Amino acid sequence: MAKSDGRKFAIGVDYGTNSVRALVVDVADGAEIATHVYDYPGGEAGVLLDSKDPNLARQNPADYIEGFYKSVRRTVAAAKRKRGFQPDNVIGIGVDTTGSTPIPVDRDGTPLALLPKFKKRLAAQAWLWKDHTGHAEAAEITAKAKSDADRYLANCGGTYSSEWYWSKILHCKREDPKTFATAYSWVELADFIPAYITGNTNPHTMKRGICAAGHKAMYGAAWGGLPKPDFLAAIDPELAAVREHYSSEVVPANQVAGHLTATIAKKVGLPAGVTVAVGAFDAHMGAVGAGIRPGTLVKIIGTSTCDMMVAPMDRELPEIPGLCGVVPGSIIPGMYGLEAGQSAVGDIFNWFTRYLTPAKYGSKGDAHANLTRDAEKLEPGESGLLALDWNNGNRTILVDPLLTGLLIGQTLHTQAPEIYRALVEATAFGALTIINRFEEYGVKVEEVVNCGGIAEKNPFVMQIYADVCNRPMKISRSAQTCALGAAIFGAVVGGAYSSVQAAQERMTGVKKQAFHPHAGRAAVYAELYKLYRELHDAFGLPGQRDSLNRVMKELISIRNRVRKG
Repeated sequence: MAKSDGRKFAIGVDYGTNSVRALVVDVADGAEIATHVYDYPGGEAGVLLDSKDPNLARQNPADYIEGFYKSVRRTVAAAKRKRGFQPDNVIGIGVDTTGSTPIPVDRDGTPLALLPKFKKRLAAQAWLWKDHTGHAEAAEITAKAKSDADRYLANCGGTYSSEWYWSKILHCKREDPKTFATAYSWVELADFIPAYITGNTNPHTMKRGICAAGHKAMYGAAWGGLPKPDFLAAIDPELAAVREHYSSEVVPANQVAGHLTATIAKKVGLPAGVTVAVGAFDAHMGAVGAGIRPGTLVKIIGTSTCDMMVAPMDRELPEIPGLCGVVPGSIIPGMYGLEAGQSAVGDIFNWFTRYLTPAKYGSKGDAHANLTRDAEKLEPGESGLLALDWNNGNRTILVDPLLTGLLIGQTLHTQAPEIYRALVEATAFGALTIINRFEEYGVKVEEVVNCGGIAEKNPFVMQIYADVCNRPMKISRSAQTCALGAAIFGAVVGGAYSSVQAAQERMTGVKKQAFHPHAGRAAVYAELYKLYRELHDAFGLPGQRDSLNRVMKELISIRNRVRKG
């Protein structure tokens, strides 16, 4: 075991879609000391699915608990082999998770899925962020909110999403009334983990984060917190009871959730009493880990994307249609946090390589690498293909989970690398659409910092993004920005820094290498983007003269009818 040299450390625990990662960092400079990733064992790559309903995506809460134990214990064990690290010098723990991922719990805050009689019920599991089963309920909530005087949708882009808290809870009542009736409360994963490891899972007293509440549960100071009981009761009388079983205190992630219990501390090799920060979503803490500040757009690119910005609170921001939220304190305390994103990016590339790629690209080596090698040889526009990046619906700016993917221009000569490139380009066009939406409403994007596995490992994708967006693409210095961001909040609550911004100055940065646009390619992509927007608006916006919005939805309706027999 290495001797201590007086350094202090923080731990960030990052709950992703398929795994949980723990990271130990030196609070002085953000140096990453040790890490470990635990893959969720349940379902398919950690996700519980239903072949009859492609909108369903759940997870076993037991995987989250075991993931904390194993990822933190093994990370601490690895750190102990490094010079200067001692468990006693860990001053704080931060936690980030996917979201909205609400969990039905009993009166004590125990997830129902951990109880024997609910163990196999899909509705009793955690409702993963990409579960879209509540799309009809989301439409109901949107319609009701648009006619309400309190304007609950003003902070979340004007449309409530099927990925969010209330639509999932309402769908649970209709899908599985027994689970709904048994659940005393619903707790976001980002709130559950800090509560669990600090021994305060009481739904009434646990610390709930403004990140989850503000962006997904329509929490707002203007109407006194969560939506008023009469509004919820007008949608369904039993939703008002869910509101009653929610903590009265909602706070930003620089606040203390509690302290690590002796029981859990022993299991992970840490001293009892380590300070634990209030939880937040992975993208929000990833933005902090990437050094977000006013004017900086941080793109967390993985299976999906989240596009984050912050803005000072000394001026009122306009309502920005299609955003996932404009919430005070949700990213950096004391600033507005703005969230947008795409429902699928890496998932689209993985879908194509898994199901539609010719065998020759996957038989020797990695299919992504082999397709990239040939796709890189193509010039923009050479294939004649154009795609829409809606294979998992559209998060921003249309906020419509019932949109689907589209590929136009294929012929009998179209080959796999051409399609692969067109799919990458489609996600870049979606990214540009988000940038344009921010700037249309006065939020200037002065730089773009990318992070996540794709940004870190795939220069092909990053170059296309630079060319399509016609601006440099910077890469975060850390390959583990979400976990680093969580560790930054651990450092703040542990007393190493007085503010998140002060911690960022010392603990974050960008790589020297950046991807710069090529003028000729950018010009062609500007032409293609005009066509993309024509398809985007025709298929995505209902009620227009040339709208084709109904086509995708009627296909889904027919699909669902046939699958259900």
